[in-house]
Parts: sequence; structure tokens; C-alpha cells
Amino acid sequence: MQPIAYIRCPFAEKFGVPRQGNLAPHVISEIVFEPAFRNEDCVRGLENFSHIWLIWHFHCNRQEWHPTVRPPRLGGNTRMGVFATRSPFRPNGLGLSVVKLLSVEPGPVLRVSGADMVDGTPIFDIKPYVPYSDSVPEALGGFTETPWEPLAVRLPGILPKGATEEWCEALRETLAQDPRPAYQQDPEREYHLVLRPFEVHFRVQEQVAIVTAITPYAK
Repeated sequence: MQPIAYIRCPFAEKFGVPRQGNLAPHVISEIVFEPAFRNEDCVRGLENFSHIWLIWHFHCNRQEWHPTVRPPRLGGNTRMGVFATRSPFRPNGLGLSVVKLLSVEPGPVLRVSGADMVDGTPIFDIKPYVPYSDSVPEALGGFTETPWEPLAVRLPGILPKGATEEWCEALRETLAQDPRPAYQQDPEREYHLVLRPFEVHFRVQEQVAIVTAITPYAK
């Protein structure tokens, strides 16, 4: 398989990418097609759909897959079968995401929200989301139905120039999902994530993500 496109988004590193992209709708990304697929005819009619499926590659993975994994939703202590989870460490490293299609721009370039990928992720295919067949309201959610509470988020009183309200909302939505590994619960430990154009430092205390610093991203 060859990539048909690559995603351009604010996440320059794996850490911090929302585990559930649709819970971070203020994260805006662009899907930029490879030269062989830069043909307006390839996306003719796509503008009439509100959401699309993306099939992509976990290209940043460096470790092998295992038959069982420890989902963060279960606290990182309970093992489940890899095929019963959305773990990125899979035999073929394929990801599947549904994102909101904001617009189809000349190029063509697709503007989307809710993508859960690192900048530069290869995309292998794009398909329209079809509500009457893709939505299954009575579906069971397995262990994901375990009650989950998002983190509260506390930003600094003074924000750097360029930290727009939309960027701040994207940060709140990202931190609310608690990007920390499930086994790391040290309230004094400081973490950092990149949400371009800034690098964000934070710690988590009593279900509150406290942002301690926001600095320009140097790379």
C-alpha cells in the first residue's frame, strides 16, 4: 500500500494526542494529498458528507505488538486482548478514525476536526461516513462503558501572545482526556506536550490538570 495523503495537525509528538479525537473538536487538521492523488475529481461529492472515515498508519510506533494490552480506560492494570482494544500497537499498525469534514479546499485539501493523529501521519484511504449504515445506536461498548470523568483544566492567568481562544479550547479538550500513561499518578511530576505553536507543561493533582507553563515550540 502507498499513502494517498498525509495529515497536518498541531501535534508534533505522540504524547498528548487525544485518545478519542471527537472529544477534541477544536483540534483542526488538514489532509494533504500526494501528487498522484491531487485531482479534484477524486473528492467530487465529498463536500456533501459531514464526516469521513480515515484509514491510516501508526508510523511512530517502535515497539512490537502483544496479544494483550492494558487499556488506559481500565487504569492500566487490567489486560485485554489487543483486538478488543484500540491500542496503537497492532500486528499491522493500522488506525481507523471518523472525523468531521469542515471543508474541501482547492488542491484538494480536506479541513477536518477531531483527528487523533500525529503530524505527518500517512493516510491510506478515505471513505464517507454513512449515518444510516455506520451508526449503530444499540451497540454495546464493552469495557469502554466504564464510568469516566474528564479532568478539569486550569490555565495560567496570563497567556502568551498567539494563544487564541480556539487554541485554548483545543488544549482544554486535549488535557481533559488525561494524556498521561495510566500507571503514572505522581501529582508532583511535570509533563509536557506539543500543541503547536506552543509547548505546554502541566501536572495533574486531584483530577485537575494544572498548566504550569506555555512556551513557544522551538522545532
